[in-house]
Amino acid sequence: MSLAAVAEPPAPPRDCPLCPRLAAFRDEQRAAFPEWHNAPVPSFGPAAPRLLIVGLAPGLRGANRTGRPFTGDYAGELLYGTLLKFGFAAGEYEARPDDGLWLVDARIVNAVRCVPPQNKPAPSEIRTCRTFLEPELEALPEGAAVVALGRIAHDSVCRALEIRLKDAPFGHGAEHALDRLRLFDSYHCSRYNTNTGVLTTGMFEAVFARVADHLGRATSA
Repeated sequence: MSLAAVAEPPAPPRDCPLCPRLAAFRDEQRAAFPEWHNAPVPSFGPAAPRLLIVGLAPGLRGANRTGRPFTGDYAGELLYGTLLKFGFAAGEYEARPDDGLWLVDARIVNAVRCVPPQNKPAPSEIRTCRTFLEPELEALPEGAAVVALGRIAHDSVCRALEIRLKDAPFGHGAEHALDRLRLFDSYHCSRYNTNTGVLTTGMFEAVFARVADHLGRATSA
């Protein structure tokens, strides 16, 4: 089946009511910034790719503003720069959804689709939004790679796949064979992590070099 024939996994509606705290915060942001996206941020990239990248949640002035994952804040600069380097993206990243950038056999989704206050989703919100993460994982082909950006994304992926966390502990650079998929862990590419040296560009790129190797992609990076 071609990628074009694969149906998009279900996504939350613009006024999703499932998490009352997030819905209330979304309404506050709409009143303050009516020109922003201020809605659940949809996945970006073709359905059923061989690489799925799972982030935490939209940044307030990043994806929540622009409507595209990791677009408009520092985390996107590192992520999209890395995807371009390893051939998982093409075009040019200019931090806006109409910059013409596209993903190549890759897709980005957040574990939580709506921006949370202080960038901290509650456990119940993570659990509720897993309803939309599960079909994203189910659509992946045999042997696909999943990159989890941070512990929350890692834990949500494992729980969606009914994998016990003790059987697949999170750690930067860790890899886990999860039945038909392979999970790759990375620290989140946030400005805080890079500014404090928790994550360097080299560390981040090393994860995607392993992903490219797993998927058998030729790369000059």
